Amino acid sequence: MSTTAPKGSTATDQPAPWADAPLTARLVLADGTVIAGRGLGAVGAATGEVCFNTAITGYQEILTDPSYAGQIVTFTFPHVGNVGTNSEDTETSNLASRSGVRGCVLRADITEPSNYRSASHFDRWLKERGIVGIAGVDTRALTSLIRDKGMPNAVIAHEPTGKFDIDKLKADAKAWPGLDGMDLVPDVTSGQSYTWDETRWVWNKGYGRNESPEFHVVAIDYGLKRNILRCLASAGCRVTVVPATASADEVLARKPDGIFLSNGPGDPAATGKYAVPEIRKLVGSGLPVFGICLGHQMLSLALGGKTRKMHQGHHGANHPVKDHTTNKVEIVSMNHGFTVDRDSLPKSVVETHVSLFDGTNCGIQLDGRPVFSVQHHPEASPGPQDSHYLFTRFTNMMRAQKGKTAVKER
Repeated sequence: MSTTAPKGSTATDQPAPWADAPLTARLVLADGTVIAGRGLGAVGAATGEVCFNTAITGYQEILTDPSYAGQIVTFTFPHVGNVGTNSEDTETSNLASRSGVRGCVLRADITEPSNYRSASHFDRWLKERGIVGIAGVDTRALTSLIRDKGMPNAVIAHEPTGKFDIDKLKADAKAWPGLDGMDLVPDVTSGQSYTWDETRWVWNKGYGRNESPEFHVVAIDYGLKRNILRCLASAGCRVTVVPATASADEVLARKPDGIFLSNGPGDPAATGKYAVPEIRKLVGSGLPVFGICLGHQMLSLALGGKTRKMHQGHHGANHPVKDHTTNKVEIVSMNHGFTVDRDSLPKSVVETHVSLFDGTNCGIQLDGRPVFSVQHHPEASPGPQDSHYLFTRFTNMMRAQKGKTAVKER
């Protein structure tokens, strides 16, 4: 196999003319491509699937999103890390041990942070979390490669001496089986149940508390993001989070008003082997059910649909989606490498949302039942807040069950 590198990078041990630091990192793709750059974050090597994210803000939220478990994130925005990090912009749920992201690829070197909320340098933050990084990469060229050839398996390695066993890195990248068929939820789900009442962040005030909840929601944690919990709390819910392995009986024993199926990483069909039978029972309970991302995919499987791996996936905070129930177009946050095959959905399932980028399915509802889900991330962390109304849609379903008047979606 040939050893090549995108323009702007080098596969040799000699620094490029513009480099002011030695090339101490490599990104080695399964096809033998070797991309050299400057190491940052944790020292060592990690194997995963390389994707690209088009968001221009929110790198800390992205790298703590459990849905990125098993992936190496390439940021298309050139300046990442320049606003530092803080303790608030973290998406890993309370009791999950780690987000599971394998590494990050940057164009520019990390600068000193310049933001009044910054509490720690981005490089130090990466080290603390064991995330391997590489800078000085032509991320536009790498993004083009992914668009042409799909998301490759790769090894990302950081070694301060700049000495690498390239043959071993190539072999490791080629040997990694990939995300198709891989259940990564056990790596990121919480190990025990907990409750949540923290509400959404308010400028210069921070997070609040829901002191008078109207509803009780049980959220199944397949890799849950904190801001989803905050949005549920802001919508009037007291949330009980349970692990991914919780049975339907255990969920229903908590006497919820509604059930939430969370986002998460990996192949939905693999996680669905144990999750889908329980989701079917929850749907059969008659209670309102709301799913996001992996939760959407596994709900679709439970209702009789199928999922498939995508060529390049959807990763960013700027994706247009149409809501067929309102005929409105929303700009949304997305992060998924699998999609629901709309042609496999039974007639009882109505398609509610669709991507305006490639026409893939982005939402469903069970006809005549309070059961729905979306592929995108309405909690917007990072991203626009166009889809926050979906949390009100969920609470209105619970209001209807209690004989209460619906409130306006917002």
